[in-house]
Amino acid sequence: MQEFFEAWYGQVITAAVAIVLILIGIGILSGKNKNRRQATRMLVFSAAAVALATVLSFLKIVEMPQGGSITLFSMFAITLIGYFYGPAQGILCGMAYGLIQLILGPYVIHPAQLLIDYPLAFGMLGLSGFLNKRPDGLLAGYILGVFGRLIMSVLSGVIFFAEYAGDMDPVIYSIGYNIAYMGGEALLTAVVFMVVPAVKKTIERVKTIAQAQ
Repeated sequence: MQEFFEAWYGQVITAAVAIVLILIGIGILSGKNKNRRQATRMLVFSAAAVALATVLSFLKIVEMPQGGSITLFSMFAITLIGYFYGPAQGILCGMAYGLIQLILGPYVIHPAQLLIDYPLAFGMLGLSGFLNKRPDGLLAGYILGVFGRLIMSVLSGVIFFAEYAGDMDPVIYSIGYNIAYMGGEALLTAVVFMVVPAVKKTIERVKTIAQAQ
């Protein structure tokens, strides 16, 4: 038990350091075309989203045998940055979050698979920013971000994990496997939006604060 907590503590410290370093880089990039107050606000909200998503990623409702899980809205926390600040910032935050997931729970069999499954797949959550001007952009952007991550994970499954498909077509198997948990979490998120309208109103208020000059 002591060894478990020591290992977990080491992972958390490593992840915290990585978050700080990555978000410093995000802050530098995001501050190029913005005033200092805007850049600081963007950095703070980005750091908060990555930290929140990391915490939520530990709250697993269902965990899949070959990686992946239905968590308590961890993907949504990252898509919010795209919704607040646009796709570039959202993708950067998604990639930062992906690297944190790599540190905390790596499942790596090949360097290219590492790249696809972590920074690229989670970075796709930032695609939510492409729809942030639409009236339904909050939920539609979230679905777009999840779909982007799904494409990357399906690609990784077909290339690197085809042996798990057995007699099934690897493409069909990979689609089904990844939809099982990503689709499950997306459905859970959509249900919350439909059942609790106050969630959207609260996020819109937060967006106003996040974009304040």
